[in-house]
Amino acid sequence: MLKNYTLVALRNLLKNKIYSFINITGLSIGLTCSILILLWVQDEMSFDTFHPKADRLYQVWLQARWEEEIGSQTSLPLPTYEALKTANSHIERVAVSDWGSNHLLSVDENPIIKQGLFVSEEFLQMFEFPLLKGEAPTTLNDPSSIVITQSTARALFDEEDPMGKVVRVDDKYDLKVTGVLEDVATNSSFQFDFLLPWKLNEQTDWIKGQQQEWDNHSFQVYAELDDASQKAAVENSIRDIVDKHGKLDFKRELFLYPLLRWRLYSNFENGVEEGGMIEYVQLFTIIAVFILLIACINFMNLATARSERRAREVGIRKSVGSRRRELVIQFMSESVFITLLAFLIAILLAELVLPYYNNLVDKKLFIDYTSWQFWLASLSVILFTGMVAGSYPALYLSSFQPVKVLKGKIKAGKEAVTPRKVLVILQFGFSILLIIGTIVIYQQIQLVQDRELGYTQENLITIDSNDGLQQNYEVLKNDLLQSGLVEAMTRSNSPITNIYSNNFLGWPGKPEEQRVIFTTIAADYDYTETMGIKVLEGRDFSKDFASDTTAILVNQAGMDIMQLEDPLGTQLDLWGEKRTLIGIVDNVLMGSPYQPVSPMFVILNPEWRGSVTLRLAKTNDLPDLLARIKEIFIKHNPAYPFEYKFADEEFQKKYITINLTKRLANVFTALALLITGLGLFGLASYMAEQRTKEIGIRKVLGASVVSIVSLMSKDFSRLVIIAFVISAPLAWLALSTYLERYPIRTDIHWWIFPITGVVALLFALAFVTTQALRAAQANPVKALRSE
Repeated sequence: MLKNYTLVALRNLLKNKIYSFINITGLSIGLTCSILILLWVQDEMSFDTFHPKADRLYQVWLQARWEEEIGSQTSLPLPTYEALKTANSHIERVAVSDWGSNHLLSVDENPIIKQGLFVSEEFLQMFEFPLLKGEAPTTLNDPSSIVITQSTARALFDEEDPMGKVVRVDDKYDLKVTGVLEDVATNSSFQFDFLLPWKLNEQTDWIKGQQQEWDNHSFQVYAELDDASQKAAVENSIRDIVDKHGKLDFKRELFLYPLLRWRLYSNFENGVEEGGMIEYVQLFTIIAVFILLIACINFMNLATARSERRAREVGIRKSVGSRRRELVIQFMSESVFITLLAFLIAILLAELVLPYYNNLVDKKLFIDYTSWQFWLASLSVILFTGMVAGSYPALYLSSFQPVKVLKGKIKAGKEAVTPRKVLVILQFGFSILLIIGTIVIYQQIQLVQDRELGYTQENLITIDSNDGLQQNYEVLKNDLLQSGLVEAMTRSNSPITNIYSNNFLGWPGKPEEQRVIFTTIAADYDYTETMGIKVLEGRDFSKDFASDTTAILVNQAGMDIMQLEDPLGTQLDLWGEKRTLIGIVDNVLMGSPYQPVSPMFVILNPEWRGSVTLRLAKTNDLPDLLARIKEIFIKHNPAYPFEYKFADEEFQKKYITINLTKRLANVFTALALLITGLGLFGLASYMAEQRTKEIGIRKVLGASVVSIVSLMSKDFSRLVIIAFVISAPLAWLALSTYLERYPIRTDIHWWIFPITGVVALLFALAFVTTQALRAAQANPVKALRSE
C-alpha cells in the first residue's frame, strides 16, 4: 500500500511539473526559514542547561523597597557570602565572584589581555564547567593559583602542558596553573578566559575593607540547594539577612533567582519579573509558524484548485471499493511525502546559508545530526507540516461522490472556491502582519538610534585602566597633549558607554521618604571637555579651585527631580558628607538607549579606577595616529599592550538585540512574501487556464485586453482588501503591546497601514496581472476550437 501511494505521488509530481515545483519550492523555503529560526530559538533556550546541577543553582538577588517602588539587582554586600553558608541547612554551597574584568596575562614576555573572574573555591563545584586538567574542589584553594581555558592555555604556552607553569597577572602576581577548562560555551551566562582565586582578591585593601560592610553592593553571590523544592523555605530564611545588618533606611530583601531563567527572564519591573530575551524567542517562533502556515496554504490552495483533475481518480477508486478513510490516508501520505522531499531540500538550503546566517545572528549554530532530539523534531515538523498542508485537500477530494464524478456532473474546482478564498485571505493577512511589524520595528530602531547622546562620539577612544596607567597618568597625559596627537584626556570610574556605579543623593527640601538613584561618575579633570559634554550652568572641575575635591556636578535629569530654585552653590548630601554643586551638565545617554536618561552626578576622584578616555586629534591617517599614540603609551606603561575601544563602536553594542530583530524580520518577511508570491502565481495561472474558454468567448464578443485583465484581477484584489481590513487592527494591537516594553518608543503612525495595504495589493496584482495578460492575449480560436 505504501509503495502504491509513493508511486502515485511521484506520478502526480512528474505529471504536473510547474505546480510540483511551486509546492516543493514554497514548502522548502518555509521549512528552511523555520529550521534557521528554530536553531536560534533552541540556542537561546539552551543557555546554561549544560550544568549538571542547573535546576539547583541560583543567583542571590536583592530587592530594595522604598516609597511605592521596588528595585531588583544582583549586586550584594560582601558579608552576604559568609552569612548564607550557615543560614539554612538546605543551602549546600555558596560562591562569590566579582563582575569580571580584563587582566594582563604574560609568560616569557608574551603579554595578552584576557577576561577573568575572581571566584571563590566553591564556584567550580557548583558550576561544573568541564575541566580538562585539575580537580574542581582544589583548583582554586591556593591564593597563588589560576585556572585557564584551553584557548588561553594555547595563547600562553602554545602546545606545551600548562599545568604547574607560572603566569604573571597584571604585572604583579605570579600564579601557578592548577586547572585547564574547556573553552566556555557560547550559550553560557558566564563568559571568561580564566579564573582567579577569591583568596587572592581578599589580600587587597579594597576587599579587606568590605568584609564587614553591609551597605556597599558590589559583589555577585550564588547558592546551590540540595533540593530545588526547598527554594521557598530557603528564601524565607534568608530574606532579611542584609536588612538586619545594614544601616540604610529602606527595606532590603534577598531572594533566589534560578540559573535556568537568567538568560530569558531576567528583566524586572518594580520587583516583578517582566520577561527579557524570551520575548524575542516568542516573536521569532511566531514568525516561523507564520511562514510555515503561508507555505502550507500554498499547498492547500493549489491542491484544491486542481481537484477537478483528480476527481475521476477518486471516482474510480471509490467505485472499485476504496473507502473514504483510505482515500484520506492516500492524500495525506502524498502530502507528507512532498513535505519530506521539501524538508530534505530545506536541510540542504539551511546548510548552505548557515555560514551567512551565523554572521547575521552572531552565533555558531549548526545542525547536530547525531542528536535524537533533532530527528524527533524533524519528524514532528514533517508530520505537522504534511498533515496541516494535506488535511483540507484530503478531506475535500475524498468527499466526491463517484457517480457524479464519473458522469462529469461535478466541477470540483468551483466547489472549493470559498474555502480557497479564505486561505488566500489568511495568507495575505499573515504577510500584511509581517510587513507592518517590520516597518514599526525599523521605526523603533531609528528612534533610539537618533536620540541625542549628550556627548561627542567622534574620535573618542577608551582604554581600560591598570596600575601602570594610574601611576604614570599625569606624565602620560602631558606627553600626549604636547605631541598634538590628542585634543583632551581624562579618566573615570566607567567608560562613557557604560554605568558601573549608582548611589543615592540628598538635597535641601527632599522629602524624607524619597529615594532617587543617581548614576555615579568619579572622574579626573577635563572630563566634560574630553567627552564633549555641555556645561549648561556653572563650571567643570578646575585645578584653580582646591575646594573642588568636595564639589559635585549634576545632570539636567537630576535637576529636574530636585527642583532647586538657585542650584549653584547648593550643598548636596553624599555618603554622609556635604558636596557643593558647582555645575549643571547636559543629559548623557550612557545606559540603555530604550530608557530615559537617569539622573547623574560627577565627583572629582581620579583614584576610582575604571578607564582612560582620549579625544583624538583630527587626522586623515588614523592608523598612523594610533601607532604614534601607542609608542607613547608603551613608553610609560611597557608591561601592558596598547588596546583601545572606539566609543561609537561600543555604544552600537547596545543595539545588538534590536538590530538582530530588524535583520531577521527583514529577511524572513521577504521570504514570506516570496512564498506568497509563488503560491499566488500558481493559483492565478491555474485560474487563467480554467477560464480559457470564457476569455475566448469574451474576446470574440469584443472584450478588450484591459477589461479581461481587470475582470481576472478583481477577485484577487477583493481578497487582499479583506485581508488588510482584518489584519491591520490585529497588527496595531500586537505592535502596541510589543512597544509597551520600551519607555522610549515610536508612535504607530496611521500612514503605515494604507501604504502597507497598497504595497500588498500591488504585489498581488503583479503576479495576477502577468497571468491575466497571458490569457487575454492568447488567440481565442485555439481556446474555442473544440466547441
